[in-house]
Amino acid sequence: MPPIIRRRHSLLALLGLAALLAACALPVPTPTEPAAPATREETAALLQRLGGAPCPDSDFTCVTLTVPLDHFDPSNGATLDVTFAVLPASGERRGMFVTATGGPGSSGLAAADSYTAAFDPSIPEHFDIVFFDQRGVAASGGLQCVSAAAAFYRADLRTATPDQEAAAIAAARTFAHDCLAEMGHADWLPYLGTRQAVEDLETFRQAIGDEQFWLYGESYGTQFAQTYAAAHPDRLAGLILDGTVDLTLSGVAFYEQQAQAFNDTLLATLQACNEDAACAADVGRDAVAVYDELVARLEEGPISFAFPLPSGGRAERRFTLADLETAVADYLYTESSRMILQRAIAAAAHDDLLPLARMLYDALGLDPETEMPVPDPTWSDAVYYAVECSDYDYFAGSPEERAAAYMRAGDPLEARVPRLRSIFYGDLPCAFWPVNAAPRPAPLTAAGIPTLVLGATADPATPVANGVSVYRRLADGYLITTEGGAHIIFGRGDPCPDETVTAFLVDGARPPQREMSCPGVVATAYVPLAPADASAFANPLEALASADNEMYYLPEYFYWDYVTPTTVGCPYGGTFAFAATDAGEQYTLTDCAFSAGFSMTGSGSYHYDDGLLTLDVSVSGLASGHLTYTRDDEGNRHVSGEYAGQVVDLSE
Repeated sequence: MPPIIRRRHSLLALLGLAALLAACALPVPTPTEPAAPATREETAALLQRLGGAPCPDSDFTCVTLTVPLDHFDPSNGATLDVTFAVLPASGERRGMFVTATGGPGSSGLAAADSYTAAFDPSIPEHFDIVFFDQRGVAASGGLQCVSAAAAFYRADLRTATPDQEAAAIAAARTFAHDCLAEMGHADWLPYLGTRQAVEDLETFRQAIGDEQFWLYGESYGTQFAQTYAAAHPDRLAGLILDGTVDLTLSGVAFYEQQAQAFNDTLLATLQACNEDAACAADVGRDAVAVYDELVARLEEGPISFAFPLPSGGRAERRFTLADLETAVADYLYTESSRMILQRAIAAAAHDDLLPLARMLYDALGLDPETEMPVPDPTWSDAVYYAVECSDYDYFAGSPEERAAAYMRAGDPLEARVPRLRSIFYGDLPCAFWPVNAAPRPAPLTAAGIPTLVLGATADPATPVANGVSVYRRLADGYLITTEGGAHIIFGRGDPCPDETVTAFLVDGARPPQREMSCPGVVATAYVPLAPADASAFANPLEALASADNEMYYLPEYFYWDYVTPTTVGCPYGGTFAFAATDAGEQYTLTDCAFSAGFSMTGSGSYHYDDGLLTLDVSVSGLASGHLTYTRDDEGNRHVSGEYAGQVVDLSE
């Protein structure tokens, strides 16, 4: 099971919100303008003096600072380099807004431009925007253990029998050994935890010269942000926690809640399918039963299936229970990915495992042609475990005794969490990690620091109850909860949290009440699967609209990096290739069929400026012809040309 990073338990926490609202009868401060910053050197000039240079393929300026390897031992002269990305305010500067991204192990630099593009324009107008690669990650060390991680994430972590427990422990032991050997820099291991990393940010603040700044943390970033706030409370003008981790919980207690939350979100996603007419029609019966029956089949052994290769042709593949749980867990983070999961379950209901396999390869970063891991420079499994195993203390004794204690801690989940229980064992390698846990920060009260706590009831990774617990302890806290929703709710285009956060930053305005709820959904509206046979289409417009949907919701395309030229094997033969251009995207289809009997060969494009998609293809199969298909930015579709000897001119 891969680490939970997204790039909550719901109902029980919400039952208590009415009582909590009555209990929190704190006065709400009136909005205040942000304090005028003291005169300081212009940011651009300051960055130049610090040796700043353009970040690769970015509007940001990168500054690399040499920091102590151990901030708490002046006698240790070892150092490492940590890189920060800064976008100076375009207008009147009101301060610095720093984002701590999730993971641990994600590259902040890689997210900087896309995240900033999602901000209200007033935020980069008035604030220097800052992202960073945490020590060990990407530009700040590049530690990786790609091969070790790929093997561990496909390991069987079932623990229902003594043999299964022994196999899970062996997989964790092997991973810890292999990851440490692969990542190198053994001398860094004791110093990669959050307690050390927040001091790197403090070093940067001192270099920038701001007395205070605004800090936003998402997912693991909330762990980072709370640790910074505990160490340097006088340096924060405001704090935003999005997808909050409750640091008063032990690792075991947190993962108990998280395993339950993944189970609950999966169940909600499957039930949402049952309640959507199109999804229910595709599945054909109860989606929960379909999922549980697939699990039961996979518990008996792997299922073989044919996978269409990007190079053409097909390869025999095997799909395991660990593969299912990895793919499913990875696609429970957002409303749109949950809909893609629903489509995959609908396909599995008809013995088609291809969509689930595509999700698996995307989740693990595997090359679909070879099933070998493809290194992702923006993510580090090595740093994930280096931080987790430094921040959380998993039992005492020898590694084997710690692993055994971890197993016993999971026993109560056998009856309580029927699905995705393996989530609980994600940190099992920490039993074999050669680092002692650092002291935990005191429970956060953030006196003098206005704090927004954001969460979603359908977030599986950071259960919403975590955020409620943190909020209850705050001296000046505000709780914003989306019903349904994604893991991380700010910056996704939802006006409810986005406008509240923007007003908090730009205008210094607190929310009008201590608690507010934002509307949301569990999954986006279902898009039906392409029929197995093209004879189901009433006309070529239906066929091309269906193919358009299939291309868009391919995991390889939907989560494409918009840089790497990519080719996908089509389900009924042929290939679909896509690449970036200066104006948008270019497509090439070679005998590509998403339904048997409608094969497409030709080209296509998507232009970002006007939102127009065009496909110009020759088709063959049940009939032949040449068609031009378009879809505009409002979803209007049109096809013209010749098909089956007839002139075609159809609009939707």
